[in-house]
Amino acid sequence: MEKLVTTYIVAGVVIKNDGKYLLVQENRPGTEVHGKWNLPAGRVNEGDTIEATAIKEAKEEIGFDVELIRKLDIFQDNADTPPKHAFEAKIIGGELEWPKNEILDARWFSWDEVQAMKDKLRSEWIVGAISIMENKKAEP
Repeated sequence: MEKLVTTYIVAGVVIKNDGKYLLVQENRPGTEVHGKWNLPAGRVNEGDTIEATAIKEAKEEIGFDVELIRKLDIFQDNADTPPKHAFEAKIIGGELEWPKNEILDARWFSWDEVQAMKDKLRSEWIVGAISIMENKKAEP
């Protein structure tokens, strides 16, 4: 009999401002993702919508109030990994600040910088989502 896989859903935002994209650096000591860069994102809680979670995670992780512009895509590596819903978002308020217990740093990166730091990214979905924003195919 096949084993059923239980997973969760992730929602995140891609924010572009002045030609650069905002990424957050994970603060998870003792894990493989510690120090890796990611989109502002988080798990969708029971009862929440994917869109509401993307907006909430932006506020919690980077301090900005955002408005979702469009859904970019859904990224999933395999059945054992969560589907990641990426949205283009624009800043409508707030200021850049982050919870130090969850985020080490938050910085703006150009598309070229993001592509050059693939080994420092938490997941391929970051390049995939930003490549849609750039209207370019992500390089393998």
